[in-house]
Amino acid sequence: MLPLKEIIGFGTQLINKLIPDPEAKAKAQLELATLAQSGELAKMANETDLYKTEQAGVSERWDADMSSDSWLSKNIRPMALVAIFVGYFVFAMMSAFGYNAQASYVELLGQWGMLVMSAYFGGRTLEKIMEMRAKK
Repeated sequence: MLPLKEIIGFGTQLINKLIPDPEAKAKAQLELATLAQSGELAKMANETDLYKTEQAGVSERWDADMSSDSWLSKNIRPMALVAIFVGYFVFAMMSAFGYNAQASYVELLGQWGMLVMSAYFGGRTLEKIMEMRAKK
């Protein structure tokens, strides 16, 4: 975890670069100081570290799955993604032919789709960004 002093310094640099208005800049700096004093800034930094640790764990699990000899463990995530797409297609076809699916099922499928898509594509993008930053 970064020391609080470094976080405040980084936050101040961002404020100076991104906020040209002196009044808004002073307000943002006051808010940053308030967050630091209340301990909220340290809590946010800790949550960021926990998120990084969680993502590293996900990456390790995916690497373990890919190195496994089991066909199912290597392909379960793509198969889940395909199943969600097929479900969407079925609901779309039902709608096109005048059949109505229960809204709760469609909503649940949408939530699953968002979860799988963000994990499958967003997680990999985040991994690549972190690898590029680590190489610098």
